[in-house]
Amino acid sequence: MGQITIQKDLEGIKGLCLIIPAVHGDSRGYFMETYSQRDMEEAGLFIHFVQDNQSLSGKGVLRGLHFQKQYPQTKLVRVIKGEVFDVAVDLRAESPTYGHWHGELLSEENNHQFLIPRGFAHGFLVLSDVAAFCYKCDDFYHPNDEGGMAWNDPDIGIDWPKLTGEYKGDAAADGYQVDGVPLKLSEKDQKWVGLKETFKF
Repeated sequence: MGQITIQKDLEGIKGLCLIIPAVHGDSRGYFMETYSQRDMEEAGLFIHFVQDNQSLSGKGVLRGLHFQKQYPQTKLVRVIKGEVFDVAVDLRAESPTYGHWHGELLSEENNHQFLIPRGFAHGFLVLSDVAAFCYKCDDFYHPNDEGGMAWNDPDIGIDWPKLTGEYKGDAAADGYQVDGVPLKLSEKDQKWVGLKETFKF
């Protein structure tokens, strides 16, 4: 393999991968390949990415948990400034790990990338003063296709680092803090309900 190391099926959740690029540094700074289709395919990952996105968020911002309803996306996510805790939740109905979650610390220091296949909910919490978050998608954005779930659903039980507060039965941000900074969520993200209410099989 070329310039990346890949850890597959994280925590036994099929398809979740941690991708670690080789960083070549010297007194001038560093260089790394942030993406190589050849290396990905040599690792058995055949994905055609069509769109790159980037966001900037302050400390205590939590975005998620989001998923696409009719047009699911594979995402390859990384952080180019700051640090976030990035989470994927398995929503594949036939998966033996349905409802399980896995999180990764992504930062400008570790350069790790998190590959999240189709069929997962995704979200992240900003742990640094500011974070620039980048991700590739294998389908274009489709308006009105976004779904979501409560970020603090006790049935999922995500252990968000540095987050303090008491669950009060809903997804509201009131009373939660990250290192003393109030948790910040969009109005929409504070209204999502839990896994069992979102998906009734």
